Amino acid sequence: MLGKRLRSGDTIGIVSPSGALEPEKIKDSIKFLNGLGFKTKEGKHIYDRWGYLAGKDIDRVQDLMDMFLDPEVDMVLCTRGGYGTARLLDLMDFDIIKRNPKIFAGFSDITALLNSIFEKCNIITFHSPMCNTDFDDFTLKSFLNTIMSGYTPFTIENPENISTDHFNGDYASGKLVGGNLSLICSLLGTPYAVNTEDKILFIEDVNEEPYKIDRMLTQLILSGDLRKCRGFIMGQFKNCQLPNYERSLTLNEILEDRILSLKKPTLINFQSGHSYPRITLPIGANVEVDFKEGKINLLEPVVK
Repeated sequence: MLGKRLRSGDTIGIVSPSGALEPEKIKDSIKFLNGLGFKTKEGKHIYDRWGYLAGKDIDRVQDLMDMFLDPEVDMVLCTRGGYGTARLLDLMDFDIIKRNPKIFAGFSDITALLNSIFEKCNIITFHSPMCNTDFDDFTLKSFLNTIMSGYTPFTIENPENISTDHFNGDYASGKLVGGNLSLICSLLGTPYAVNTEDKILFIEDVNEEPYKIDRMLTQLILSGDLRKCRGFIMGQFKNCQLPNYERSLTLNEILEDRILSLKKPTLINFQSGHSYPRITLPIGANVEVDFKEGKINLLEPVVK
């Protein structure tokens, strides 16, 4: 199922299902969205704070459910990631979401919701910028093109000045899943684990030392999840390097050993994740990846 494409004048519902974001930043983001021609509707608890969380679990999940139930809301956008969405999964009513399909967007910790909503409701979700994003021109264009004009097949690719590398083949097709590597691993062994069977798996992360990236990829190898994939898209790994590597493998060495050794088509340096530009990706969409050209070809609409 697809959410309705966003048009000028439509309403974006703002929720904080994860970590707390400074109220001033949320308000500035709302002004920015209003300036783009959209209306906004604030969740009741988007300014709450409970330790490292944006309020109590029951309040955060209630805001989320309310936005899907609200007929005035056309899209649901998260304020930020951080930590906390996994705490909501057992509290969510996925039937409500399934009966009220809408664009749902965010990234980082929101990975848990993006993939769970796709798996449980068969609704395409969007790995996209949030209210804590500083929109550069390319990031904004990717975001708006996807949610407003994604009702026909289209192609996603890096800016012309940022190249990609590819290995182990030129083409692969399948449904696109994934997001933040830490979240993908944290869902293993749960009813909300990302289903990688015959999928194209997108992976990105931030602030993780190389050995932690190694550990998480190894966990996915041991679980069998990486071997089930048809191919990989490696996004941005921001601040995952070290000043020296006297006692460490480099990130490239880890990717070569843990990913490329699986002999599946792999795209490296795709610009989606915690850095900029930040490309919007539809989670659950049928895609064909041209690894040689660094292009993700959408084979179907992602909004209606």
